[in-house]
Amino acid sequence: MKKAVSAALIMLAACCTVFASGKADVGFTLSTLNNPFFVSMKDGAESKAKALGVNLSITDASDDPAKQVKDIEDLVNKGIKVLIVNPVDSAAVAPTIKDVIARGIKVIAVDRYVDGVTVDTYIGTDNVLAANKAGKSFVQIVGPNAVIAVLEGVPAASSNIDRMEGYRQALTAAGLKAAVTQTANYNRAEALTVTENILQSNPNITAILAMNDEMALGAIEAVRAKAKIPGKDILIAGFDAGDDARAAVKAGEMIYTVEQKTVLMGETAVETAKKYINGAQVPANIPIDVEIITK
Repeated sequence: MKKAVSAALIMLAACCTVFASGKADVGFTLSTLNNPFFVSMKDGAESKAKALGVNLSITDASDDPAKQVKDIEDLVNKGIKVLIVNPVDSAAVAPTIKDVIARGIKVIAVDRYVDGVTVDTYIGTDNVLAANKAGKSFVQIVGPNAVIAVLEGVPAASSNIDRMEGYRQALTAAGLKAAVTQTANYNRAEALTVTENILQSNPNITAILAMNDEMALGAIEAVRAKAKIPGKDILIAGFDAGDDARAAVKAGEMIYTVEQKTVLMGETAVETAKKYINGAQVPANIPIDVEIITK
């Protein structure tokens, strides 16, 4: 697979002049735009690109690792000087990113790492520390006798792996552990179904810890469907601070969400790409702090 991707990238590089009308300075491959978290990241990137005069091309991988590889090939075909990558699968994209780096294209990873690859700059939250911080709030709110269900995101995504670890640390320190853990792949509709199944087989659940807002919002719908009150009968926590999640926190249906400042991530990614194009020195790591949003 790696050799095939390498060959594809070489062929694309060789024929870039044929597609001159589609050239771009910076390519940004997003894992999905079916999630407000990444839509706001895209908005921040587009706004900053316009302000800085950067020719930016954005692709939506639709949570499909194979499509993301093809998207990257297309971006290389456009003659990009910098690639911004938000991986669907941090391991699956690694061989392609290695090939991009070998071609002399600068690579910036945003929100999720690329497994086993040293990119030029990583921009994002330290998800382990952020989840540990949020987890301490979670255990204080749900109490020592909570029966907890955990909704995992995309299992191979570094953001999910790190958030799960940060929360595990916080729960363990408080003498708690999840009664059940299932993945809903960061998806609201999937989380609705998964949570309904969890509550059917585990009717004593008192708290749901979701690795992102979309799953927390799906869990809220599932709790309602069981004729229970979210935020009262079952306490639900999210992560990402999207508009719907903020509204749910304000309504008391979600105990908190965690703001990662995704617009700032997108802005910073394009700003950093512009610095690379101009030959400036750029830090290898640009941290984005978080804030826990409560009622």
